[in-house]
Amino acid sequence: MRIDIYHLLAGAGCLLQDALRVYVTLLKILIPALLIVKGLELLGGIGWLGSLLAPLMSVLGLPEQMSIVWAAALCTNLYTAMAVFLQVAADTPLTVEQVTVLGALMLVGHSIPVEGAVAKRAGVPWWATLVLRVGGALLLAWLLHCFYTYFGLLQVPAVWIWQPSFSSAPTISGWAIAQLETLALIFVIILALLVLLKLLKTLGLERWIHLGLLPLLRLLGIGRSAANVTVIGFTLGLSYGAGLLIRDVQTGVLSRRDSKLALCFLGLCHSVIEDTLLILMLGADLVGILWARLLFAVIVTAVIARWTLHTKSDP
Repeated sequence: MRIDIYHLLAGAGCLLQDALRVYVTLLKILIPALLIVKGLELLGGIGWLGSLLAPLMSVLGLPEQMSIVWAAALCTNLYTAMAVFLQVAADTPLTVEQVTVLGALMLVGHSIPVEGAVAKRAGVPWWATLVLRVGGALLLAWLLHCFYTYFGLLQVPAVWIWQPSFSSAPTISGWAIAQLETLALIFVIILALLVLLKLLKTLGLERWIHLGLLPLLRLLGIGRSAANVTVIGFTLGLSYGAGLLIRDVQTGVLSRRDSKLALCFLGLCHSVIEDTLLILMLGADLVGILWARLLFAVIVTAVIARWTLHTKSDP
């Protein structure tokens, strides 16, 4: 009995140390990125970026005013972009198609300073993140616009299911407290994820999860060792998946090629539960913002995997 308790305490200590290592690595990335984002917001960077993006909106069948919504998503996060959307859309009625197209832009292209910094630490350069996330968002949104317009789908007024209450002008102290609460929550989630992964491995369920994901991972050109981080990033978010991915790369569990391909896939399609529900609340179509996004991410990642494999094998 004492031996069991000793092993239990030793295992708990190892998990706590592992969680702290992952957490500290993320903090070194997240804190500077969050400060940069707040600086851009205070200096009017979102408005400038919105003006730059405005000409692209007509190509996607969106009013120019929606550019500021996407700019807010790119620089900050979906919650801030939703607050901007609710203000702009009040004077600019949109169809379900337009909200779905805008939602695709926001879901693929958001939180670039923070998530790009995390991806950079995991081995994906900034230029690749910008091309993949911004270019991917524009391409997916344009394909959806062309599809819906050609078949005359979703051309009815969008209805907001839920209007969250956001503070229009949060103070610096309020912002700082909110960020500290978020960072504390991240540690709790990381620890819970590590405990869950350990439990799945102990019960022998991890192997079955890997086998179930094997066809998808083969299609994406990703090895089985990336199954856990891919599932975590896909369901919960890029930062959590990338945090564990960085750990696996550093310990040699995951190859750099697999880590980069996993990040490519997660960059296009991550946090499918929370983020998808948020955009649904604005009146978007589920097929467009979830299934079309997933199919798009699979195709793009598979193409990248085969292209990199081909170029690597070239003399």
